[in-house]
Parts: sequence; C-alpha cells; structure tokens
Amino acid sequence: MSNKKKILIVLPIHEEGISLLKNNNNFEFEILNESNLNELENKIINCDGLTLRTSKLPGQIISKSKNLKIISRHGVGYDNIDLEYCKSNNIKIAITATANAVAVAEHVFFMMLSLCKRKEMFDQTVRSGNFKDKNKLPSTMELWNKNILIAGFGRIGKSLIKRCLGFEMNVYVYDPYVSEDEIKSFGGTKVELMEDSLSNMDFVSLHLPLNDKTKNLININNLKKMKKNSIIINAARGGIVNEEDLNRALNENYIFGAGLDVFSVEPPNHDNPLLKNNKTILSPHTAALTEECRKRMGVEAVQNLIDFFDEKLEKSKIVKL
Repeated sequence: MSNKKKILIVLPIHEEGISLLKNNNNFEFEILNESNLNELENKIINCDGLTLRTSKLPGQIISKSKNLKIISRHGVGYDNIDLEYCKSNNIKIAITATANAVAVAEHVFFMMLSLCKRKEMFDQTVRSGNFKDKNKLPSTMELWNKNILIAGFGRIGKSLIKRCLGFEMNVYVYDPYVSEDEIKSFGGTKVELMEDSLSNMDFVSLHLPLNDKTKNLININNLKKMKKNSIIINAARGGIVNEEDLNRALNENYIFGAGLDVFSVEPPNHDNPLLKNNKTILSPHTAALTEECRKRMGVEAVQNLIDFFDEKLEKSKIVKL
C-alpha cells in the first residue's frame, strides 16, 4: 500500500506548481478540470490535501473526505470554504500570502487611470473618426495630489501605497488591526473611522475580507458622503459593496465612477444594472491573474501543501479559524 500523500488539484493551476508534485516522490496527484460538485464529492474521498481556486467547498462535500488535512487556497480569500466545518474537524486552510499583491495593486491603478483618463471614450473617439471633436469631450482627471483611502492594509494595501506615493497621492489607510506607527512608516495616515473620512476622499480602494462586519459596508449612506468626482474600486470581495446602492449612486451623481473586479454573484446576473452603467469599468475577478501571478500562486499553493506535510509551513500562511 502506497504511503504517498494524495493531492487533488481542483481546477488547473500553473504547470510550475504541478511540477513540484511531479518531482516529489512523496506525493501523487489528480487534477479536477471542472468545478462540478458531484465530481468533487467523488474525488475528495481519499485525498490528504487539495488546492482550491474559486470553487465553492461546502461542509457537505468536505465531510465525504476520509483523510483531508489541509486546503491550500490559490489566492488569499477563503469565503468559498465552509470555515466552521474545517474548524470543527481540524482541517487547516492555507493561503498564497505572498503571490498576488503586486498584480492586484497594478490592477487598481489600471482601473483608476482608465476611469480618470476616459480610456474607452477616447479610444472610441479616434476609432470612429471623431478626432476633430476632441474639444467637445468631457475633461479628464489627474491622480496627482488626490486623496485616496486604502481600506485594508495587508500585503495588497502595502503594495498599493507604494504606487500611490509614486503618483504623489495623499494616502489614508483604514485598518483597525494595523498600528498608526506602521501605517506612518509606509507613508500613510491612519484613519480611525472609515465612514467619517469618506467626504475627503477622491478615491477609495477596498482590500478587506468579506464577513458580517464588511458585508454591504459600502452602501447608499456611505456613498452619499463621498465627493461627486470620487471613484471607488473593489478588487477584494463581492458583497462588500451593495451593488444596487452603487448603481443608484452613479446614476444620481453621488460619485463619479467605479471599478469592480468582484461581484456579489459571480458571474454577475445578466440583469445586473452595473453591466450597462457607462460609469463603471469591470473585470471578471482577474485582478490577480497576470501570467506572472498565476505562476507564483500555483507554485505557492502547492509548496504550502508540501511544507504542511513536511511540518515546515509558516504559521503566517495558515488561516486562523
């Protein structure tokens, strides 16, 4: 009988991550190519560890496993996993804590610049032959000397602040778990109450987990407090922003624009009004999926499994349940 640890790869990951398992005689693995709960229910039975992307992993599926010890997320969020079941059954959850910060921070800037510089409108103006009508187009905005609130100051927030300072922005940070001294050391100013600071912000970038405290954190009451030319970016988790309220705020000119990489339902329903709102820029939960980041996440997700079974996994990569 084989003593090799059995690993299930739920949805394909970068080949360099797979290579770590191919070249390690202590493991055998199988790749589940489709996010199908029935298939997952069958495959999870004998595995000792698995990698997970965005597929839902409810307790009723996890309960089918006989040997599962660890779930290694291909990313940093874990709201797609039944945390209570894992906690009750001593199943560890690991995250790729160091892989995606740069990619997400760059994506935030892509969205901010696209909205400020009217990317889609300007591009279409040239392509449609209206080049001479350029003086009739609405004005663009600069990032220089603007106020930005970074809500959540983990690795992504800390990567973002470096880029904001490079554009000579004034950076404010909301994170009740990070000290004023640490935020100051990165060049930011700590905000104690997010709601009280919104009226002074030109940009708000969200980097918070989704939980009972953050669900619908951005709602019509908070959106009304913001500047009419302000922009909100959510590259964290859908559900932090109330999408109906956001659509209303855009249509009634409470704020200028919004960039969304995440949605409360993914993919968003076809009747979601934000899909037709021309004051938004949208992406399909791909902020972290640059080619370079895919590689880093794939490698780290697998390395976390290997390190766990070798009893070398850093505690900082294990979610506290």
